[in-house]
Amino acid sequence: MTLMLKRRAALGALALPAFIGSAFTGQARAEAINRPARLILGFPPGGSSDIVARLYAEKLRGVYAPSVIVDGRVGAAGRIAVEAVKAAEPDGTVFLQTPASMLTLQPHVFPREVRYDALTDLIPVSTVCSFPFALAVPANHPAKTLAELVTWMKAQRGEVPFASPAAGSAPHFLGVSFGKAIGVPVTHVPYRGAVPAVQDLIGGRLPIFVGVLGDVSPQHGTGARMLAVSSPQRNPRYPDVPTFLELGYRDLSKDEWFGVLLPANTPAPIVNGLHAAIVQASRMPDLVAALDRLDFLPTVSASPAAFRDLIARERAEYGPIVRDSGFTPEN
Repeated sequence: MTLMLKRRAALGALALPAFIGSAFTGQARAEAINRPARLILGFPPGGSSDIVARLYAEKLRGVYAPSVIVDGRVGAAGRIAVEAVKAAEPDGTVFLQTPASMLTLQPHVFPREVRYDALTDLIPVSTVCSFPFALAVPANHPAKTLAELVTWMKAQRGEVPFASPAAGSAPHFLGVSFGKAIGVPVTHVPYRGAVPAVQDLIGGRLPIFVGVLGDVSPQHGTGARMLAVSSPQRNPRYPDVPTFLELGYRDLSKDEWFGVLLPANTPAPIVNGLHAAIVQASRMPDLVAALDRLDFLPTVSASPAAFRDLIARERAEYGPIVRDSGFTPEN
């Protein structure tokens, strides 16, 4: 089963719905709401999820709703926020921004803890951005390329450790999949976030880190060296870093995304109104520039139905990957 995502086909590539030109004029204004809205977020202030939420909240004010505030519901690895939106009134005043893994991966990783279904308890509206992962080593590591890293890993005795920002995260399973692809046993070293993991990487206490590109890219060329990225194409900022795809690891080509969802039973005009507002926001130059500084792309689903299909497809793909890894919540 492949982790491959064709960014433009799967995520929609900023497709503009037919109604956007009149979505907020005349009769179509009913697709927006006339009360303040809350964007629920499951992660603490200052992180990339929080930054993206605040960027979009600013652009949705006066377009989707008179005001939009970011409401943090931190806890249970992001699940509290999802459950809060699941329980909210379906009137458009409460909506969720969450990473893909909360909807596609965690149902397999934490089946007893996850008490929501993205396709029945929520209504997918759109992705808002996408971003790749990177595999990196310390700057003083003997491997200068991914091929040299594979050779180095095969020469080690026993399992080779690699770190990710969290157990059960998408980078965790990307690292496991890389080990399987090259036939080398690996040991996952989970961290509580990317910052301490990257610090240990540049300090030489870890040989390999797999995580979000933007979390390790500031250290590229100084404290760390990125050997491959999971995006379909090379990042223009780091033209020296090849993609897994071009190196022959098709199944490791995987983008992550943040997406917006509403409670189940929200009326279709409100769903379409929020989608239209997100599309409009995603094309604003200052928002695009702010996302670019994070090494993120403003990637919007062509329609709520397209986003729903994306979630269903990725959730199905992760099932066998998690099973084959032998992961348990205690790993």
